[in-house]
Amino acid sequence: MISLKRTFSVLGSALLALSVFSQTPAEWKPLEKPLNFYLANDLGRNGYYDQKPIAELMGRMAETIDIEFVVAAGDVHHFEGVRSVDDPLWMTNYELIYSHPDLMLPWYPVLGNHEYRGNTQAVVDYSNVSARWQMPARYYTKVMEEDGTTLRLVMIDTAPLLDKYREDTEKYPDASRQDINRQLVWMDSVLTVAKEDWVLVVGHHPIYADTDKNESERADMQKRVDTLLRKHGNVDMYLCGHIHNFQHIRKPDSKIDYVVNSSGSLSRKVKPVDGTRFCSDKSGFSLITVDKDELDLHMIDKDGKVIYTVRRIR
Repeated sequence: MISLKRTFSVLGSALLALSVFSQTPAEWKPLEKPLNFYLANDLGRNGYYDQKPIAELMGRMAETIDIEFVVAAGDVHHFEGVRSVDDPLWMTNYELIYSHPDLMLPWYPVLGNHEYRGNTQAVVDYSNVSARWQMPARYYTKVMEEDGTTLRLVMIDTAPLLDKYREDTEKYPDASRQDINRQLVWMDSVLTVAKEDWVLVVGHHPIYADTDKNESERADMQKRVDTLLRKHGNVDMYLCGHIHNFQHIRKPDSKIDYVVNSSGSLSRKVKPVDGTRFCSDKSGFSLITVDKDELDLHMIDKDGKVIYTVRRIR
């Protein structure tokens, strides 16, 4: 295996020629690789804003591209999380929205800050109710293999890693109850043995991003998470949501691509910061396509256009 990985940010005429007009099945199909999946987050608006049209778009695209699963990077439920596995929000935020037959496949979620305002254990336990909701724990890892290509997902629980949430015991009562050292030791052990072709770490909160959120959020993520990611040297991308816009950031002292995926319902304004390769205030989701030699993360806006691609080539 060649260990050196090069990263390409596809912009300008190359991107325009490839994908800006990819909004029909004929133009989506060439994006397909042996392993294809979606990244979606910040969804739960009871179908309002752009949530329902984007959900329908995800279904239509899955009719053309062989999508194998969906990674849900937190905040499936706004605003106060869910009360139980029987909460009606499971219907109005999720089941009745992502109802296309080609979205009846595994969903691998992580908790967001809004889930932490409700019953977090119910989000995990919903795996016992829904055949497609597959969340075995608050943090976990999955290895996928297709046509000889291997990909590892390292799904982490970021809200308890941030002092902001741990200290607000009234609004986020469950955050301070979590053993953050245990999770960090687990992350370290998983990344130590990760030998797959591609390694993606998924959390809800960004490590680097333009945001009006408290700066302490990024500081805590850099101290507790990024230190581990850089230590092992085998992480290709850190994927997250939370900010409700698209961002791709590369730091000069890191080989990791830091990707903020936009909201699948309601987006927000964004501007470049240090390390920004691309940013957009469009709502949407990402399509990730993988083979042995290449991993592409295509940022898809609500009109089905690929507005930017983060490409890693071995």
